[in-house]
Amino acid sequence: MHTNTLLLCIFLLFRVIVAGNRDNSGDSINPFTPKGYLIRYWKKQISNELPKPWFLLNNASPLNAAQYATYSKLAGNQESLSKEIQSFCTYANLLCFPDISSSLEKHDQDVQFSSYMSKNFTNYGTKLPRGFDSFKKYAENDNLPVNSFRQYSRGGAGHNDKFSTYAPNGNVIDQSFNTYGTGAAGGVGEFKNYAPNVNVPNLRFTTYSTEGVGRKQSFTSYTKDTNSGGQSFTSYAKNSNGAVNDFTIYANNSNVIGSTFTNYGESENGGGNTFKSYGSNANIPENNFKNYGVLGNAPFENFISYRDKSNVGDDNFVSYVDDPNSGKANFQNYGQSLGEGSDSFSKYGSGITDVQTIGFKTYGVNTTFKEYGKSIATFADYKNKTINGLSSSLVTTSGKNVNNKWVEPGKFFREKMLTTGTIMPMPDIQDKMPKRSFLPRVIASKLPFSTSKINELKKIFHAGDDSQMGKMIADALTECERSPSVGETKRCVNSIEDMIDFSTSVLGRNIVVRTTQNTKGSKGDIMIGSVKGINGGKVTKSVSCHQSLFPYLVYYCHSVPKVRVYEADILDPNSKAKINYGVAICHVNTSAWGASHGAFITLGSGPGKIEVCHWIFENDMTWTVVD
Repeated sequence: MHTNTLLLCIFLLFRVIVAGNRDNSGDSINPFTPKGYLIRYWKKQISNELPKPWFLLNNASPLNAAQYATYSKLAGNQESLSKEIQSFCTYANLLCFPDISSSLEKHDQDVQFSSYMSKNFTNYGTKLPRGFDSFKKYAENDNLPVNSFRQYSRGGAGHNDKFSTYAPNGNVIDQSFNTYGTGAAGGVGEFKNYAPNVNVPNLRFTTYSTEGVGRKQSFTSYTKDTNSGGQSFTSYAKNSNGAVNDFTIYANNSNVIGSTFTNYGESENGGGNTFKSYGSNANIPENNFKNYGVLGNAPFENFISYRDKSNVGDDNFVSYVDDPNSGKANFQNYGQSLGEGSDSFSKYGSGITDVQTIGFKTYGVNTTFKEYGKSIATFADYKNKTINGLSSSLVTTSGKNVNNKWVEPGKFFREKMLTTGTIMPMPDIQDKMPKRSFLPRVIASKLPFSTSKINELKKIFHAGDDSQMGKMIADALTECERSPSVGETKRCVNSIEDMIDFSTSVLGRNIVVRTTQNTKGSKGDIMIGSVKGINGGKVTKSVSCHQSLFPYLVYYCHSVPKVRVYEADILDPNSKAKINYGVAICHVNTSAWGASHGAFITLGSGPGKIEVCHWIFENDMTWTVVD
């Protein structure tokens, strides 16, 4: 090779290496990385020379050139990528649950664990006599904790199990109990503070206290202040004898949480179940009871306060206390809802005898009883009456209250509030999603991304059907494939390049992307400073993009008709100093929105009668044509 040519190659290589170690300064990025490719693509597809939005570009894939090449090749073979998924998730900054490690088996003595997370218990505490095991801090403050208990306290005799603080403050937690306390005689199983303040949980109890004898199970505080997610109990206290189960605070103050009880207390002999405060102050709860207290012998089923002051939601009881042999079932305070939801009872107390009591005191709104006691009738027939020898104390109430704690102050507001000098509350606009990056388009395009190929995607990310990862993938893909609403143009994008393509297809190439500058002012009062209306404050087109919960960054992008977009200085109301620069979007046409939408609960009125505005939250964005 000629000397000058060799020196030129060394110089160019040196420039690439140095560029790859610089900060995010546009053209200085290594051109062989995913971010370097994205910069070139941006210049090609967007016609203006405005500064590139680093809040978006910083979420581009962090893979270096060598990693990019390696994983691009592996992505072509799903089995090969699955074998390297943990390293891929680490280098590509993805949301992946760790594969459960370390199995603790066959402990034969009492153990107190002070701190524990992301492990697997197999055959723990089997046939232990007396004594107790305690967990003081289980998966505390962990991001993506995954834990599994298999055959825990099986066949114990007078043995106590105590969990003081279980998985608090976790983000996207996945916890599974399989065969907990099966066949145990006597003793106590106690969960004092189970999964409080968690985000997007997936909690599963399978075969809980089945065939137990004289054992007491207690949940003092279960998933309080929880956001989204779900929890399920399958075969809870089935065939137990004299067992008592007590839920003191269950899913109170939770937001969009789902609970499923299947075969709860089936064929239970003696004992009983009490929920003292179930789902109170919850937002859009979905509770599903299937085969609850079926074929029981002298049990009591007692809900002291069920779904009190909750907003909307859906409750479904199928075969509740069906054909019991004496005993009673009682709801003392059922569904005093803030916003009307849906309550459905199918076969409630079917086949009960005259000596049994089915009672309601203070029942909420919107009820449907398909088979109650010995007759099939509407709920209205049971008001303050005794039907077929059954004691019923039933009171209906509208439960209306527009001061809903679940619609955060400032989340929705009227357009007139965007005026200089206005003082208004600012909601919490902080991004609560787990931190992730986009995949490079080359890699994302090789991975399945549809519900028809969901099993392939689950295999790649080591996601079981009932795991949080599996549910997360299914929910996101289902939402992506949902039919658009009236006038909506939508697309889920799994790379920034795809986002650019969708935005330019709607708006053209001379576009800019906007978001609120930071999170200052959140959860407090703010003052509106100077205000600028995009497109002169006239109705305009925009493409708004919102995060989905997925292993890598996926955004739900859509364009809806008749919106106005504003930018505004956000000031401290006391010092008048500028603390933020906000972007707000106002929906002029709300006629297709549901009547129970949080905006109408907060602002009054109804669909199509008012415009509704909201801020663009951290890491969400809206694209518009350049003014």
